[in-house]
Amino acid sequence: GPAFPQHLPIGVFDSGVGGLTVLREIRRVLPGESTLYLGDTARVPYGTKSQATIIRYSRQNTRILSERGIKLLVVACNTASALAMEALRHDFDFPMTGVIEPGAEAAAKTSRTKKIGVIGTSATVRSAAYTAALQARNAQLQVISKACPLFVSLAEEGWTEGEVAEPAARKYLESFQGSGIDVLLLGCTHYPLLRSVISKVMGEGISIIDSAKATAEQVSKLLAARKLAAPAGSPPKHRYLVTDSRERFLDLAPRFLGGSLEGDVEEVGVPGDD
Repeated sequence: GPAFPQHLPIGVFDSGVGGLTVLREIRRVLPGESTLYLGDTARVPYGTKSQATIIRYSRQNTRILSERGIKLLVVACNTASALAMEALRHDFDFPMTGVIEPGAEAAAKTSRTKKIGVIGTSATVRSAAYTAALQARNAQLQVISKACPLFVSLAEEGWTEGEVAEPAARKYLESFQGSGIDVLLLGCTHYPLLRSVISKVMGEGISIIDSAKATAEQVSKLLAARKLAAPAGSPPKHRYLVTDSRERFLDLAPRFLGGSLEGDVEEVGVPGDD
């Protein structure tokens, strides 16, 4: 491709709709940029799968985006960020970021007690990627992690507060009571939809951090550093690809994106290996 592909979109992939919370922040921070989003809705969820499978899916997703032309990749899935970044960096040469490093950076800066809670999928928590990223920034940090798998279903069902969400949040989050954490990092892109109930259960004095904003700021920095920002005056285009069930995506997407999609949604089928 051209040496300066500034007109190309920012590519974003996720296992499903959750990554739209990241896309939303990218679009807010960088309103002039075009985006190409891929939701691997045929193979969602990633959070229960093995590392080898997650790497394979991530490579296939990235290849689809790469073939359509992107200038930068955002792995907007915590599970794939935890387990596949190294493989993707090895295989593709455009700049890229996951959501874990930016989220860890924001949490490490925010914590005063040097005790941080992390919630995420089983695979993300098992990978200990957040613990590693946090302790790389400050070896003194204590990290307490908890998998909260039901939160994904609650977010997609729209049960984000009230008589189902609140007891579930209390049950999951009780292990943080008395732990001394002052920051809770939402290590899954679905969890921002449950932010208010999580906040209520955690109580005063706990900062809730979601990686989306930090990731969008990282994207902005990368574009500037690589001189890849979109030329002024070209109107941005937003497109969406899904590997299955376009209807369900169209249904759920506005809630995660916080508004209408403003772009075409195309079903591409499940990516294969070359």
